[in-house]
Amino acid sequence: MRHHAERGMSVPPEVVFNTATDPDRAAAWLPEPLRRDGGSRPDVSTGQMRARWASESAPDWSAEIQVEPADAGGARVRLDLAGGSAQDAGLADETLANLAREAADNLTAG
Repeated sequence: MRHHAERGMSVPPEVVFNTATDPDRAAAWLPEPLRRDGGSRPDVSTGQMRARWASESAPDWSAEIQVEPADAGGARVRLDLAGGSAQDAGLADETLANLAREAADNLTAG
């Protein structure tokens, strides 16, 4: 099943992207099937601030984000998430909420 979500964040886009692609922070925001067997290491296109995660042990699961600048120095993040079922309708929104929390924590820590 495919799930899509989009969200604005009041964190600079570079901080959001660096947080999202940091393997040490992946467990805090990625759905569990994407955290297995090295799935927390994404394929990254840094210039486009785009990243994709997949897991060999859960081949039906993948996630792709695109981070773009937004007004007032914030970011707009789009997430395409494959996996789960129809009952997981809020999973993409929850995943982005987790990323927003983690990015805000990363900003205040740095």
